Amino acid sequence: MMDEAGLEVMDEEECLELLSSRHVGRVAVTIGAVPAVFPVNFALLDGRIVFRTGSGTKLDAALRHSVVAFEVDDVDPTYRSGWSVLVVGVADEVRDPAAVRRALALPLAPWAPGDRPQVVALQPEFISGRRILRRAVTNGDPDPATCKRSA
Repeated sequence: MMDEAGLEVMDEEECLELLSSRHVGRVAVTIGAVPAVFPVNFALLDGRIVFRTGSGTKLDAALRHSVVAFEVDDVDPTYRSGWSVLVVGVADEVRDPAAVRRALALPLAPWAPGDRPQVVALQPEFISGRRILRRAVTNGDPDPATCKRSA
């Protein structure tokens, strides 16, 4: 299905499949009324998005059971195509020892320096995805398939 802007609208199943194909996403929280976005390594566990964090903004959001947004995308600038998946839900700190062990067994090694012993889980309440299909060449734009990179 296409939306009014000409983007392909993906169903929830395809969105979850694309989410599971990536390991880095962005979590958006609010600090007061100001949005803040942080990159995180993540995985899917029992239908939830999980990531590790240390003390600070992301953990504070989880401890307050805040509504957060999570976004993952893939872009091919050469072909002007790509996709984006947005998930909105409530964040909670994972405290059950068995659930923490299961989460830590996933590929959740933080790529940023520092200690990140806590696990946060986002329970999806809303999932939305859009795909930008390869754009037709118009207005004298070069055909990306014939463009060569200069060394």
